[in-house]
Amino acid sequence: LSTSPDFPRLPQTFSMCGITGIYNYATEQPVNEPVLRRMTDVIAHRGPDDDGFYVTGKVGLGHRRLSIIDVAGGHQPIFNEDGTVAIVFNGEIYNYKELAKLVEARGHTLRTHSDTETIVHLYEEFGEECVAMLRGMFAFAIWDARNHTLLLARDRVGKKPLYYADVKGVCAFGSELKCLLQHPLVPRVLNEQAVSDYFTYQYVPAPKTIFKDIRKLRAGHYLVVTPLGVRAQQYWDIDFSQPEMRSEEEWCGALLDALREAVDVRLMSEVPLGAFLSGGVDSSAVVKLMSELTGRPVVTASIGFTEEKYSEAADARAFAESLQCDHHERIVNPRAVEVVEKLAWHYDEPFADASAVPTFYVSQAAREFVTVALSGDGGDESFAGYRRYAFDAAENRVRAFAPAALRRPVFGALAAVYPKADWLPQPLRAKATLKNLSLDPAAGYFTSVYGAMANERAALLGSDVRRALNGYNPFDVFLEHYQRANTDDPLSRAQYVDIKTYLTDDILVKVDRASMAVSLEVRCPLLDHRVMELAARMPSSLKLKQGAGKYIFKRTVSRILPQEILTRRKQGFVLPVAEWLRSGLRALAESLLFDTSAQDGLLEAAHVKHLWQQHQNKRRDYTRPLWTILMFRLWQRRFLQG
Repeated sequence: LSTSPDFPRLPQTFSMCGITGIYNYATEQPVNEPVLRRMTDVIAHRGPDDDGFYVTGKVGLGHRRLSIIDVAGGHQPIFNEDGTVAIVFNGEIYNYKELAKLVEARGHTLRTHSDTETIVHLYEEFGEECVAMLRGMFAFAIWDARNHTLLLARDRVGKKPLYYADVKGVCAFGSELKCLLQHPLVPRVLNEQAVSDYFTYQYVPAPKTIFKDIRKLRAGHYLVVTPLGVRAQQYWDIDFSQPEMRSEEEWCGALLDALREAVDVRLMSEVPLGAFLSGGVDSSAVVKLMSELTGRPVVTASIGFTEEKYSEAADARAFAESLQCDHHERIVNPRAVEVVEKLAWHYDEPFADASAVPTFYVSQAAREFVTVALSGDGGDESFAGYRRYAFDAAENRVRAFAPAALRRPVFGALAAVYPKADWLPQPLRAKATLKNLSLDPAAGYFTSVYGAMANERAALLGSDVRRALNGYNPFDVFLEHYQRANTDDPLSRAQYVDIKTYLTDDILVKVDRASMAVSLEVRCPLLDHRVMELAARMPSSLKLKQGAGKYIFKRTVSRILPQEILTRRKQGFVLPVAEWLRSGLRALAESLLFDTSAQDGLLEAAHVKHLWQQHQNKRRDYTRPLWTILMFRLWQRRFLQG
């Protein structure tokens, strides 16, 4: 980059992409540039438009770019005026214009209209504290040559991923785990605790990964690497401890203003921009606000299934027509299961949220027409939209009147003798409820969300894995967050745990990998941290009211949405996996579940066979454990067996 004062100012730049890098902080070896290039090339799908490298001595930075704004001039890395600070950046900073004015007022010369360059100068002025000044979604690496310091940072809720490995005095990092597997010092050693976590949560919760020597940088954290070592630091947390007393009308007005602004700042793009539309209240609110703010038809994309009972396509289509959207719909049939092998590669780790399949297809449908899509993710966690919140609240009301000394023996004994009764209507399936009531609130909520797989885990894991675990309990991951929540309110504790685990390590991973697989950028207005912080200050009674979730959110958006959307039963991306395991997916599943070459002691083959036979005979629905096993074996074949 030229450093002359008359360097032309380029258009504003947002850079959605992938980043990689190496810092040999405790060795004298220079960076191996071919290794850095392999690390960068393996995530070309995240940024097919451009690449960039900076290698000097013991430091190397790599960048892949998907051009969204400043298509002609957004090449990275970007440097400060004298070239001593360099950045590779993945994300969007929505308040960068005001931050640019701040650094210019402090004497810095901006050569571009780039949010990326703004961060460089913020770092010069404020050091690592600059991370907390940023509003947006991001993962970035800053190399400070003067202080021999590498700063890695990740956004508040983890929309953008960042992995790192600290091995033998070398810190390697990348936007995806597969980047680090290109480095010769990073071994593929299975993490047994992560395996146990996976067969509980159906994902691997941060900071662990499926490999022992690779870690996820936690959401809301940054990492500082110097010749003295590596230090992780939290810079943000969601706080439920200060509920504010306002009228419902005041809350509705404040929330609608916050939602409108969060959508507005996400509409900047030099390439086609649209939205996912499911027909539900969250995505419909986002599309409606987009329509109002832009004053033109919104490009929307949705998917449906040939099995009508799983499909929301008709609802999405009707709402799109009411707004005169440029709507595009794709119907996914059972042959869509062929995509699971592709997804196993993109997700890097075992990942068993089956809605990754429809998320991939809706991303693929949107990418035919746009490069950026807004989504409705995040509303359920912030505004208590999941049905489990209502169940948990009901159980906590019982706990309030029944002492633990009574609950444990009475409800525990009843749960032990009550039949599982999957065939009965939901209100009569009391076994899980009775068991939960015998537990404390933390264990009860954990069991309601993850109990089904936790109960299978002991029978599924092989003896070698159980021995290596040495008593490790995946519940500890959940309990750490539950106890850290700065509130005594049970609903707020449950929301806090979900934001720190399920949202970050399941929902956002699912959306990021599925969309990046087709080079689509997804923006989430409901996950704007200002919207989330506003929601955290709302009393729980306004989120969950008379057993109905998202009360205040629905009342707010009732000002802009028709009543039929507000009262429609929540469905989401539900996949007909149970049927697929007995039909279109059966051959692939059998080839993986009963592959003799994969009888490696990780799983108990006899129990896998039992689950499979029971499911095929329709005696029991074992969709969840079977899908979890299937995705583990697919991952294993790709990443461990080559």
